[in-house]
Amino acid sequence: MDLIKLINIENVSEDEVKKYWIRNAARAIVFDNEGLIALLYATKNHYYKLPGGGIEKEETNEEALKRECLEEIGCNIEIIGELGFTVEYRKKYNLNQISYCYVAKIVSEKGTPRLEKDEIEEGFQTIWLSIQDAIKKIKDSSTSDYEAPYMVARDTALLNEFAAKIK
Repeated sequence: MDLIKLINIENVSEDEVKKYWIRNAARAIVFDNEGLIALLYATKNHYYKLPGGGIEKEETNEEALKRECLEEIGCNIEIIGELGFTVEYRKKYNLNQISYCYVAKIVSEKGTPRLEKDEIEEGFQTIWLSIQDAIKKIKDSSTSDYEAPYMVARDTALLNEFAAKIK
């Protein structure tokens, strides 16, 4: 997989990053049968993001992604390709997050998400949009939440990379 974007909003130094803990995550651009992609909308803090999340120790990237999509958007998926990865340095958490991104399609009916407590508190809702509308929604996310600028930069880069590949 190729690096799509390094996100270093707070100008973290190379020495600082060496002390950060690493979190691996899997994310996806997930298509439904009408060619729309899934986004999660956090109604509490008014931002949008691609589905996905942390990879647990015993999981492969692909297993984590399938679990996260079932939990967050209520759909079983089939991974149809790799897109690339992003790296984020978040100073507040001493975090180096690596997000591996895939392209996937749903292989089941759209079901009910099984959100975790923090996702319920954020008011996560699944919405399905065209690629262009998804890019616009993510770019237009406006929130004072610390993590939102990282998610916006990451997911905008991933969607733009995908859009460039399908032109």
